[in-house]
Amino acid sequence: MIAFRMNGLEVKAEEGWTVLETAKFYGLEIPTLCHHEGLTEFGGCRLCLVEIGEGLRTKLVSSCTYPAEEGLIVRTDTNRVWTARRMMIELMLSVAPGSKVLQDLASKFGVTKVRFTLRNEECILCGLCVRICAEQMDAKAIGFQQRGHKRKISTPFDMRSEECRLCGACMYICPVCQLRCQGLNADTALCNGCLTMDPSCLDHYDDLQCWMYDAGRCGTCVREKT
Repeated sequence: MIAFRMNGLEVKAEEGWTVLETAKFYGLEIPTLCHHEGLTEFGGCRLCLVEIGEGLRTKLVSSCTYPAEEGLIVRTDTNRVWTARRMMIELMLSVAPGSKVLQDLASKFGVTKVRFTLRNEECILCGLCVRICAEQMDAKAIGFQQRGHKRKISTPFDMRSEECRLCGACMYICPVCQLRCQGLNADTALCNGCLTMDPSCLDHYDDLQCWMYDAGRCGTCVREKT
């Protein structure tokens, strides 16, 4: 067993565990996006950042790829960590403001503005679709192409792939394919309807509507924020 400290607590991890796996075992919540059980680790979204070390020699690392080490000191929710997570959420929202997953993360971490130019490219390059296609569906019909700002996910030569079985796994796992409550024609980059979990629908209806539908479906919490 590997012993180290996480948020001031003495924890133990199995050989080969990552910091993220150890945190999950002890019930400590670390947000993830490109991580998915059953798929190889990617470490691309940077939401699972944690701060390791102490004093002036600390650094941020992705917990999904960083191995548990003897004597390691980990803090999962420092101001530096939250600042970095908020920045990544902003960046991803500027690319895909229509994603319900990203909108929910923005509300959870208190992101109330997007300071970057909206691109509406609807792909945040998390790589989930590429990995599930290759590792679970054994097809390898899609993959990463090019580099830098031209990087994208597509089929070879942008042509219809004969390996694709139209299983839909790539759409199922994609966080951008889950549309925000306001739909495709939302007026703002951010919803923030779930910024507070106080149910405003009780002031308008006799029952709590979010038990029946997705949060924001009835529209009252959206109106309360505007």
